[in-house]
Amino acid sequence: MQIFKPIQMEIQVSYRYPVHFTTGLFAPGNSRFLDAGRAGGGHFPRKLLVVVDRGVHRHHPELVTQIQSYCREHQEYLVLAGAPLLFQGGEGVKNDPLYVTIVQQAIQAAGLCRHSYVVAVGGGALLDMAGYAAATAHRGLRLIRVPTTTLAQADAGIGVKNSLNALGKKNFLGTFAPPVAVLNDFAFLPTLSQRDWIGGVAEAVKVALIKDAPFFDFLERQAPALAGRDLGIMEQVVFRAAALHLEHIAAGGDPFESGSSRPLDFGHWSAHRLEALTGFELGHGQAVALGLALDSTYSYLAGFLGESAWQRILGTLTDLGFALYVPQLADDGLLAGLDEFREHLGGRLTVTLLWEIGQSLEVHDLEANLIRAAIELLRKRARGEAASGSRFPVAG
Repeated sequence: MQIFKPIQMEIQVSYRYPVHFTTGLFAPGNSRFLDAGRAGGGHFPRKLLVVVDRGVHRHHPELVTQIQSYCREHQEYLVLAGAPLLFQGGEGVKNDPLYVTIVQQAIQAAGLCRHSYVVAVGGGALLDMAGYAAATAHRGLRLIRVPTTTLAQADAGIGVKNSLNALGKKNFLGTFAPPVAVLNDFAFLPTLSQRDWIGGVAEAVKVALIKDAPFFDFLERQAPALAGRDLGIMEQVVFRAAALHLEHIAAGGDPFESGSSRPLDFGHWSAHRLEALTGFELGHGQAVALGLALDSTYSYLAGFLGESAWQRILGTLTDLGFALYVPQLADDGLLAGLDEFREHLGGRLTVTLLWEIGQSLEVHDLEANLIRAAIELLRKRARGEAASGSRFPVAG
């Protein structure tokens, strides 16, 4: 019997895409979108299927006309495959697979190929849904993201992931499929609701807490201005938070999350569970703020984080306008978020906590009694009953 040696195969794939910051993306003379559509050379014109968040369209009713006019102006390179598709944004668009089917049917009906583009304009949930549809049609169409919320511009819309909610779990279905470009247009931000305006700042606080103490100092000082909707300050926050997120994705050594460590999900094990427990009525930014408060309080009670730093974190989140307690924190089902978090990452449970502001650590177990103590401390603090708590050092 002849013995055949195994054939070892190695594939190296490099991804490169720009994240731009601009104002008036579809205004005549702004070349950012045109440049994204022409990237990579090849045959022109390129077909575009545009998917738009209805909330964005409601506040910017001229948007669809602007997109159509822009493509007519540059018809040598860009051609719309049809009228832009409008979908209601928010988590609902990720909860029903029908929306993905509608986008895929439009891709098929328009005859889009793998050199065509899906252009997603909206908040993080809309971008996730449209990105998932693009990534699974023809094994992957090119995607241009146009995030329109602070959270999407600073975090959710700039990375390499797309996802849907399924089987009662946040982001249970998904793909790793980098976009060809992300185009952040600050002109969309002033029309956001207060919840969506401040939502992205929770992710900025998160990344500052684990990576950049001076950035947290800036957020702490500017919290009243941010809560008061200072656009200039918000632009600085979005840019810095995006830079920190992208730096970690590109240089952190695990862009496609094959390991068990995910520092950028600090505060998220409970945040994702809280969203589900509230039927996704709790916005992601608000849920993240609660998760940050909970894990910072756990870090303090466990003897890792100093009391002064802990108080600064909770004070900054409060000054930004976030509630740091909701009844669902005390729900018996909250702790199931730890198992879901472990399953989602794979391997051993790995949770990020804080040594100090700007410096994190990883632990592989959270003690249920200490989680409950942290929740109770947040409940009492919300009622004005407590300013500090007893610390119970535990092994990491």
